[in-house]
Amino acid sequence: MVRVLFVCLGNICRSPMAEALFAHRVAECGLGHAFALDSAGTGSWHAGEEPHPGTRKALKRRGVACSHIARAVTPDDLATQDYFVAMDAANKADLLRLGADPGRVSMLLDHVPGMAGEDVPDPYYTGDFEHCYRLVDAGCRGLLERVRSLHSL
Repeated sequence: MVRVLFVCLGNICRSPMAEALFAHRVAECGLGHAFALDSAGTGSWHAGEEPHPGTRKALKRRGVACSHIARAVTPDDLATQDYFVAMDAANKADLLRLGADPGRVSMLLDHVPGMAGEDVPDPYYTGDFEHCYRLVDAGCRGLLERVRSLHSL
């Protein structure tokens, strides 16, 4: 089982979107049995909340199911996840500061040709959930290809 944790700041916009969309892409490939997916935030102020309405709307418009309750990254996550996928450089730095293995941490857009090192802008501040969706979708597709090749799936 490949364990992937998607991480953003508050766990109500980008990371639950990535978790839901990656799960959708995995299911399309018939690989749901091979993955354990989750998302979390580097901060805890939204813990217990549902994803942002903009995230839910962008996913629903495309038929992608999303049922997540926000939470913060835990010490257990640091010990058990195979991949940590950060939405931006600040999230990546926070994961490393918390003790995540640098070899297991990437940014989502590192998996898109020509976009390595770029951030997925936070739609909580930009309001552009559609742009966020397009970037997250591209990143999830690239990540899935990478993981499938590394794990012969």
